[in-house]
Amino acid sequence: LPITDHRLPITIPPSIAMSFFDLQVNGYLAVDFSSEELTEEPFVEACRALLATGTTGFLPTMITAAPALYRRNLGIMCRAIEKAGLQQQLPGFHLEGPFISGVDGARGAHAVQWVHPPDAGLLEDLIRWSCGRLRLLTMAAEVPGAANLCQYAVSKGIRVSLGHQLATYEQIAALEAAGASAMTHLGNALPHQLPRHDNPVYAGMLLDGLTAMIIADGFHLPAHLIRLILKVKTPARAILVSDLSPIAGLPPGRYHTLGNPAELRSNGHLFNPETGFLVGSGSTLSAAAQYLLDQQLATPTEIHQMAVINPRRYLGL
Repeated sequence: LPITDHRLPITIPPSIAMSFFDLQVNGYLAVDFSSEELTEEPFVEACRALLATGTTGFLPTMITAAPALYRRNLGIMCRAIEKAGLQQQLPGFHLEGPFISGVDGARGAHAVQWVHPPDAGLLEDLIRWSCGRLRLLTMAAEVPGAANLCQYAVSKGIRVSLGHQLATYEQIAALEAAGASAMTHLGNALPHQLPRHDNPVYAGMLLDGLTAMIIADGFHLPAHLIRLILKVKTPARAILVSDLSPIAGLPPGRYHTLGNPAELRSNGHLFNPETGFLVGSGSTLSAAAQYLLDQQLATPTEIHQMAVINPRRYLGL
């Protein structure tokens, strides 16, 4: 496999390595799906390069952005996918925002000025701009109107995942009842300090109707927390995602991505050197799978469940 990740060699079984499906890809090889400079040809080149790493399908993901940028970039990606004949490999889009928390820590790298309260009219626009191919929406459970928007999104055939939030157990349970079905990168996009008994991590693990999406790159979550999540949720209710950054696949160095300065180290650690916060992941699902094997956190069969079967099943593919 022409894999550019930092963890080599990749020793996972070929039957697993060549069939991953990734629900969260922000970009690849310096192509940012949320950039004002995105154009069709580099988008297709980046997608084809990622598809050569063992990820045979994925959802291009846009983070919180201005409505005009959503309209522009979703249109560009729709046209590019059609022209390149990539409809099967890229069956839709994931929008991580804009209906998220605006609070520092929970907001992550998302631009605060474009965080938007739940709005069915804007959601209709997003569905139209994505050519009716909006498959996954990440939103916060605690913002006023979240339950109504969640119900509306689900009625349109969109899967709703909860993330970038500071919600309580009751608020997350209310969104589960409204149709939310997952937790986006459980354990991440949170402040360093949380209420000790009532926080989104505990709620996400406890509520059986919410599948846990986890980033297993060796930096987003410590190994012991991955072990705990998989013990509680089991691999049957977990999905491995990359949260791949536009910097992924590039040589180590200093960059600027997703509105942040970023440093990529040779071990795959991708972070803002000014704050120390992570700026997406530098590891594809192949490298994440290798990390799980190396740390004895999952078996090849369990990885197949979490990275091949579950994401496709979750989308109804």
